[in-house]
Amino acid sequence: MPERWTQWSGSGTEMKATYKDVKSDILAKIVNGDWAPGDLVPNEMDLATTYGCARATVNRAMRELAEDGIIERRRKAGTRVRMTRARQAKFDIPILRNEIEALNAEYRYSLVSSEIAPSPDWLRARLQLSGTTDVLHLVCMHYADGYPYQYEDRWINLDALPQARDMDFSELGPNEWLLSETPFSDAEISFSAALADQGLTDFLECGVGDPVFTVERSTWLAGQAVTYVRMSHKPGHRMTTRY
Repeated sequence: MPERWTQWSGSGTEMKATYKDVKSDILAKIVNGDWAPGDLVPNEMDLATTYGCARATVNRAMRELAEDGIIERRRKAGTRVRMTRARQAKFDIPILRNEIEALNAEYRYSLVSSEIAPSPDWLRARLQLSGTTDVLHLVCMHYADGYPYQYEDRWINLDALPQARDMDFSELGPNEWLLSETPFSDAEISFSAALADQGLTDFLECGVGDPVFTVERSTWLAGQAVTYVRMSHKPGHRMTTRY
């Protein structure tokens, strides 16, 4: 029998969970990895018992989570946490290892630096973070057959993904980890041509001022920012996608 959800007011009166309580708790289970992508979610009657509320309350929470792209509801098949490959982003986020191996090249990953720090002003403004938000800043390199393929400059919101604080990214890159760890409901992607500075030339083996193909991507989960990443590729890089 699942543990019953209860809240208590200051006077000691028991309060039933609202649909926002139910939605928030289910979302927390998914973000924290208690319910992984593809896992079957308990039915509405069981959830209503768990949270001590009406089934209609649970239904509203589940409906909003489905609209946010967090869960997938199918008649007779039940409700599951949405899988990575079925995300409702109009632009597919690839696993870089697979992208490189699809070119018949050998993939290699290297962590350049990792630091936990207060979010800088520009990132707080871009992702609408609070002034007290800590972020994990990762700089990584990805190689194809030993040649530089992508320079990755990534920031992870630790309020959204506290488990990233203790994650060792020396062997597994954040690209793969994020796609397997948590879903997202919204994404913003931009493409541009930038000029390589001295820092990039050291990693991408190009000259200062050379044009580099740059992709910037931010993702959110139900309104909360998850990550921002800037990915730079050496001159001559070409990106192809299929819809």
